[in-house]
Amino acid sequence: MALPTSPVSSWTQSLDLPSRLFGQVGDNDAELYEEDGDFVLSVELPGFDRDEITVNWYEGRLNVSAEHEDDARGRKRTYHRSFRMPKEIVEEDIAASYENGVLEVRLPVVERATARGRTIEIE
Repeated sequence: MALPTSPVSSWTQSLDLPSRLFGQVGDNDAELYEEDGDFVLSVELPGFDRDEITVNWYEGRLNVSAEHEDDARGRKRTYHRSFRMPKEIVEEDIAASYENGVLEVRLPVVERATARGRTIEIE
């Protein structure tokens, strides 16, 4: 019997181990919904401390990044995702909190803001 020559993730994929045990990076770690005139972004970041997380707003895009170094195990974990909001946001009123491994960012929508973009006709 020959050993697999492809990466571990592809030969274990038939067993569904990576998604069942560990999930895929970026899979279901964030949820965006609208509540009381705000967009609310909830991001699961277990294992990170509050001071290891950076949230910034730049040119209509919310950037979330985190970095954790585990010196005892010689490992470094990083996270980075960028989110574009479908409506204009009141930048000065963006607020973030982190509790129990979940980052929550509230992004107030500009009053009477309409969704950006356009509908594309399908032929």
